[in-house]
Amino acid sequence: MSTSNTTRIAPSLLSADFARLGEEVRNVVEAGADWIHFDVMDNHYVPNLTIGPMVCQAIRPHTTAPIDVHLMVEPVDDIIPQFAKAGADIITFHPEASRHPDRSLALIKDHGCRAGLVFNPATPLDWMDYVMDKLDIILLMSVNPGFGGQSFIPTTLAKLKQARQKIDQWTQLGGQPILLEVDGGVKVDNIAQIRAAGADTFVAGSAIFSQTDYKQVIQAMRTEIAKGETSAEFTQP
Repeated sequence: MSTSNTTRIAPSLLSADFARLGEEVRNVVEAGADWIHFDVMDNHYVPNLTIGPMVCQAIRPHTTAPIDVHLMVEPVDDIIPQFAKAGADIITFHPEASRHPDRSLALIKDHGCRAGLVFNPATPLDWMDYVMDKLDIILLMSVNPGFGGQSFIPTTLAKLKQARQKIDQWTQLGGQPILLEVDGGVKVDNIAQIRAAGADTFVAGSAIFSQTDYKQVIQAMRTEIAKGETSAEFTQP
């Protein structure tokens, strides 16, 4: 596992081989992944059905890397404790899927996990303004959620800059650090741009799991991330 403190690569299991998930988790972490991204879809909030707490519990013994659970379900509160018990380290959800986002964030923290909000491409960032004190992470979707293998939506770059500005203003006023994650269409040829816009945590599914050499593609991503940090656009302190 990488020891990078400033950026994180989180391969999404949505694109892994489901017939051998434990092996896939071990291999991708050995190849340099920092987190494991775990996509939960309910065929209600999004038009797809994926995996639940039992699968999270099953892969937990295969790695010490943080498991980053992205809940694309509605409602969210009933399933949060189940994932915390199953071994999740980070739990994020869509504010539209909760009647009380502030309460849902508190519930995640009460169960010992880091908490965050997820913003769809057309969802404004205003939600975060009222719960900044409870946020450990913000996840911006750069595709419409539901399926892997989609193309990155370019307008996400401007939204990333806006989110980065909000986070930086918060921390400058003495607030806790908040990570800025992006998910959807992230690959070697655009990750530098995404880093330059302010993201520090990168979810990549098909870009990693479609390759035969996971280590090579993760190293290539890190090289591009470094290029993004030296670009004139880079805004993160």
